[in-house]
Amino acid sequence: MELTVGPNQFFWSADRWAELYDELAEAPVDRVVLGELVCSKRLPFYQDRIPDAVSTLLDAGKSVALTSLALVTLKRERKLTSELAEMGVEVEINDLTTMPHLPKGAKFSVGPLVNVYNEGTLTWLAARGAQRICLPPELPLSSVEVLAAAAADLGVTIEVWGHGRLPLAISGRCYHARLHGRTKDNCQFACEDDPDGLEVRTLDDQPFLAMNGVQTLSNSYASAAHHIDALAKAGVSALRLSPQSTGFTALCVLYRDLLDERCNGDQTVEAIRKIDSSARLSNGFLTGDFGANWSGGAAQASGRT
Repeated sequence: MELTVGPNQFFWSADRWAELYDELAEAPVDRVVLGELVCSKRLPFYQDRIPDAVSTLLDAGKSVALTSLALVTLKRERKLTSELAEMGVEVEINDLTTMPHLPKGAKFSVGPLVNVYNEGTLTWLAARGAQRICLPPELPLSSVEVLAAAAADLGVTIEVWGHGRLPLAISGRCYHARLHGRTKDNCQFACEDDPDGLEVRTLDDQPFLAMNGVQTLSNSYASAAHHIDALAKAGVSALRLSPQSTGFTALCVLYRDLLDERCNGDQTVEAIRKIDSSARLSNGFLTGDFGANWSGGAAQASGRT
């Protein structure tokens, strides 16, 4: 099974952003998706670093793709979207409005923010050039099995979410700006103070979600560590890891060792907790349970609790 690194969902400094991809060039991952997924206002801060990052990754033998924005609303965002294909690498669409901007006949991949919930949608995308689809992370293992079987008949690679805070929603409003009493147009990039998103808690002080500018994320970090065998058996070809500010390259090594059977799920989870002891893990979506739940290794065999 391949390891994919998805686009960084957070707003980091240009130097830290570039450092991530220098590190990934040496990491045991097969594919890297980069670019701006969440907010186009962040892009000017590191846009000039993207060509060098792409070259570094390609020279290191990685497969590279550029992500589209998850929500394209402005004229300048449409222009940015139309320019993605000019970079000469594969485009991953996370908003279907990206498709008309791709050259006729171009192959592309589909990110987890596109709602591929059934065989009809998968077939429709494949007929238009989709060669790889990262399924939405809220799908249970039973649905993954059905879609992976359909994808195999179509020659489409199926990828699933392996680790990271889950992308749940994108809004036209900026939560970070509102929190600081600012408008979206005058946000002053409040999200840069929270390199892994800002935790949102309930009135009862229970962990609930995380905010990241205009994006809503899960509070917990979803992990498929205990489901690798079941996913492989279902026909899943790749596992996606989402960048985080703490120990991410070490995390890549852990999952590579897990996929290569140098360790088991329990050992992987134990090592993950050492990287960030405060991070809560979840696998409820895969097991068909409440999404934020964590069942440990109990659901490994059947995919359900």
